[in-house]
Parts: sequence; C-alpha cells; structure tokens
Amino acid sequence: MTDDENRVAGLLLAAGGGRRLGGRPKALLPHRGRLLVEHAAEVLRAGGCASVHVVLGARAEEVRARAELPDCALVDNPDWERGMGTSLRAGLDALAGTGARAALVLLVDQPGIGPEAVARVRCAYRSPRSLVSAAYDGARGHPVLFGAAHWEGIAATATGDRGARAYLKEHADAVELVECGDVAEAYDIDTEADLAHLE
Repeated sequence: MTDDENRVAGLLLAAGGGRRLGGRPKALLPHRGRLLVEHAAEVLRAGGCASVHVVLGARAEEVRARAELPDCALVDNPDWERGMGTSLRAGLDALAGTGARAALVLLVDQPGIGPEAVARVRCAYRSPRSLVSAAYDGARGHPVLFGAAHWEGIAATATGDRGARAYLKEHADAVELVECGDVAEAYDIDTEADLAHLE
C-alpha cells in the first residue's frame, strides 16, 4: 500500500433515524451479534481504510454509549433530520485538515456490502482528483470514493437525501466504475420487510 493509499479515510454515514422502521435508528439494529454501526465500521477497516470517521445523528448519545467503535472518530450531525446530504457534509468537514487524500463513503444500512467491495473501490484511488464508484451490473452504487479535490464541490451540492448524486451526475465522465456485483449486494435496510436481510 502506498503512502497515498494510506490516506484514504473511511467515512461511515450512520445518522439516519429509521423513519420507515418505526423510528429505530439503523446504527442500533442488530446484525451478526453486534450493532449495524459496528459491523459497517469494521467493513471499512477490513477493506483497508487507514482511519474511519462515523457520522452519528439519531440517538447519537445512545450509539456512543452502546457501540464499540475503537479507534473511530465520531462526528455528530445535529442536522441529521434534514437528510443524508447533511451527514456527508459533516463527515467531509471532519476530514478536512486530517491529511486524508480521499474519503471512501459507506452507508450503515447496506450490510450486503463487505470488505471486498471496499477494497476494490479503495484500490482504484489514484490521486486527490479521483472519483470512484462501486457498480452493480454496470449501475453506480456504494461505496463511493471522493478524492479531496472534490470535497468542496460535493459539500456545496449535497442536499436532502441526495448526498453526492448531483455532483456525480455532473461529473459522470470522471467517475471510474468498479464492478462489485460478484462480491457484494447493494440492498438497503429501509423497511420492516428489509429486516429479513439482517442476521
């Protein structure tokens, strides 16, 4: 791993309140004997991210009290109810000044995405101008990697639940797609029916 690759930071967005799950924050859902936020943070670590920042929102104090997140930087997003875009901005703000050259963004509610997909996306990093996205049968999905040169532009356009979608669409020609459909499943835990995916 080069020195630059060592500066790809994991950014876990885990602030959602689980409105369609009866107000159960996704970070606190159980999966494989631990909390979903713990599982996702470990996926970023196992995928080779040198550091992991976790953005918290809904019931942040409870997540801090219950979750074992050693060596993770915990970032509070007081505006989490306004959508994922606010969590992405909070996370990128927290990474500014850390020396990170890129942020590899994973969503807490996608447990079908494991270290293999994270590693593939991370290994596509070339420079702070890199824009990389996992793809599933050619369609863009998560995780995504944003080189530091893009952070300001992404933060300026991240609104509501759209996150970086508008920025990536605008810069589609620059996005490198990395096929991950053979090693990951990109389903979300959004509804009661989706809870069947948890183990």
